[in-house]
Formats: sequence, structure tokens, C-alpha cells
Amino acid sequence: MDDHRALQGWGRTSPSVAMVHSAGDDVELVRLVADAGPRGVLARGLGSSYGDAAQNGGGVVVDMTSRDRVLSVDTGTALVEVESGVSLDQLMRLLLPLGLFVPVSPGTRQVTVGGAIAADIHGKNHHVDGSFGRHVVSMDLLCADGTIRTLTPESELFWATVGGMGLTGLVVRATLRMKKVESAYCLVDTERCVNLDDLLARMTEGDHRYTYSVAWIDCLASGASLGRSVLTRGWPATLEQLPRKLRDHALDFHPRQLAVAPPVFPSGMLNRATVAAFNEVWFRKAPRERRGEVQSIAAFFHPLDAVSSWNRIYGPKGFLQYQFVVPFGAEDTLRRCIEMLSDAGQASFLAVLKRFGAQGDGHLSFPTPGWTLALDIPLGAPILGGLLDRLDAEVIAAGGREYLAKDSRLSASEVAPMYPRLEQWRAIRKGVDPDGVFTSDLARRLGL
Repeated sequence: MDDHRALQGWGRTSPSVAMVHSAGDDVELVRLVADAGPRGVLARGLGSSYGDAAQNGGGVVVDMTSRDRVLSVDTGTALVEVESGVSLDQLMRLLLPLGLFVPVSPGTRQVTVGGAIAADIHGKNHHVDGSFGRHVVSMDLLCADGTIRTLTPESELFWATVGGMGLTGLVVRATLRMKKVESAYCLVDTERCVNLDDLLARMTEGDHRYTYSVAWIDCLASGASLGRSVLTRGWPATLEQLPRKLRDHALDFHPRQLAVAPPVFPSGMLNRATVAAFNEVWFRKAPRERRGEVQSIAAFFHPLDAVSSWNRIYGPKGFLQYQFVVPFGAEDTLRRCIEMLSDAGQASFLAVLKRFGAQGDGHLSFPTPGWTLALDIPLGAPILGGLLDRLDAEVIAAGGREYLAKDSRLSASEVAPMYPRLEQWRAIRKGVDPDGVFTSDLARRLGL
């Protein structure tokens, strides 16, 4: 179905209207790119980017979700060939019963493979397994000249596309290397951390023993409790590690949707008072220490997927996610950022901290060694713009960066200091798309 439609990101901000086409076969995709017009064309998956990365106001957007076939599965090599509109949810439901799990999972299953490549998504295991692009064996990329090129990691265009926000071409198919597992469960250790220093010490000392690690942080706590946290770490459970009652169905994966958020929530429902109350309950209910708890993959990785359209709870004004990374050694910067949030009383319903491992080869890939903090912040507070500008300055001064897949407000002048390989990426993009056929609202805003 083709129609003019208002599109927005998961944060429900800055909608723009585009001509949206449902993806057809390869011949149809080539035609859509050739006929894109002056405002260009962009592929879109499930719209899970928070800002304007998957929007192309006034231009053409190709909805890739109809290209959702799994083309081949080899359980021996763990290689899977898929069309780019396949979601991580589809892959898990199909492949977990076969003993294969996605190599990298963000906090939601509602991401297409094409989107995962474009944003070079990361998860709780970056310190061990890197980001999504590391596990892409090859991809077929529809370029601006109408050719479909098969790219492998030996190609510079491959790495310009991984993390390239859909601006080098349209990913049509990809071959992925999955992760072999014995069950659809994880063994999880949980620890309550009294403050930020306690948390950083525990993660620094112990993360190498775990495949997955993430911490929830109370960004409203202050004083001696600044940065109090709940640290959750784990690894895939083997068959022998499961209780006997689960072993006969160890690879079953049937995550359920428990609720649907109503379409109307009042603005301001998530404020300092309500978030502070939630944070107190969440921190107190967490065990001081619990070892070896068996959790399903859905519960451990994707708890919010159980509530459909949960982004509605932020009200009609929407929200933004602010995610940055600062290098190891810049812990004082991380602390100042959390102090600024606490002092301002800026509520963040979801605030999580992770440690990134080695940097990948994607020119615009976000992860780099250091501490990454992600914050969901409701829009509407008069102080928010100034607060985020000050956080930007701290991040840039420390040699850090912000995640383009989450961004909805950065300026063009701030991108180059954050992404030192930007000019190299621009040169590769110019070589394959000299007229800028592939573009987006994000690309225009940031001058990419």
C-alpha cells in the first residue's frame, strides 16, 4: 500500500509526512530508488529509532517490513540468511527452538535486521561480543545507481553501511552468524549497589565473568546515595543448569503480551514525584544479592515488550532518549552528568548503564570503549533544553559521543567532534551516492 503518511520515531516527537511505499521485489525496489525525486528515499523497518532517523519528510520512505522471509538456516554453522525486514522477534521465535539465538539483542525484539545493521545496535553483551555488525557475514545493498552489491567485512562500504543510518543504500538481504544456545533461559545474578562508586567498582571488577551486564540507576538519588543502582548480570543457561521441570521444554520461546498501553495518557504523569516513588520501590524490592536465578530470555532482555505501545505513557508530548558514552578514565564526567540530572530533578523513568568493549569498524557506529548511560526523559520541562546542552558539552569535552539512533535534537556542529571518522564516511557515501539519493530527516538536521 502506497500513501502519504505522517511518520515519527518511538519517542513520538517531530513527525513528518512522506510518501510511504510497501517494499516489493528487488525490481520494484530498484524502481522506487530510481524515481525517488528531489527529497530522496529511505528504508524504514519497525520505527524503533527514538528520533527522526527513520523519517524522510517530503520524500519517499520504503516500508521494508513486508520483506520478512527467512531464506536459509544452517544449524551446524549457525548461519542464517534473511531478508532485511525480518524482525528480531521473528528470528527468536523461529530459531530459539533450533538452539540459535541472536548474537546481539537490544532492549526490544521489535527491530528489523535492516534497522539493526543501520544503527549497529548493541546490547548487554557488548563488552564480550561487540555490536550487531560484527556478526553480519554479508549483506546485499541496493545502491543509488540501481545495482545490488554483495558486501562483506573486507569492503569499506560494508562498514560505512554498518551504523550508517540507512544513508549508503537499502539493505535487501543479510547473512548473520547466530549464537548457539542450549536453552531459552539465562542464569542471572542481581546485586543492589548503594551508590555510583559501588556500582562502577563492581562492574569494573566483575563484568568479565559475565556474558551480559546492565545496571538500572536512580538518577534522582543524591548525596551519599547518588547513582544508587540495581546491577543485573548473567549468561546463557545450559541444559544442566536448568531445574528439571524446565529441561524437557528448554528451548520453548513463546513470549506473551501482557497489556496494551491505552492511547491517551495525560502529559506530566511521569514527573519527579511519581518517578521518585517508583525508583524507591524498585530499589528496595531488588535483593541485596541473589545468585543464579533462572530467567527467561524475554524477561531478562525485553521486559517492556510485554506492554505494547508503552511509549504512550509519556503522554502526547512524547519523550526523548538521551544516550551517551564516555571513555574509561572519564568517570568524573559520568558522575557530573548524573549529579546534573539529580540536581535538576529531571525525571528519567528508565536509566541504564553498561560498559562497552572494543570499538568496531563501523565509521559511525556508536559503541566505543567506556561507560554508556541511556535515559528516557519526558518532554515538556522548561529546563530540559539547557540541561541537555550542558550534558552535550560534558560528553564532547570528555571525548565521548551520543547515539544517532536515539538522537532527536543534536546540531550539525556537534557531530564531527563526536565521530572522528565522519569525513571518511562522507567520502565513501559520496562515492556510492554522489547525489544524496538516500537521505533522512536526521541526515538533513545533522548535515550528514
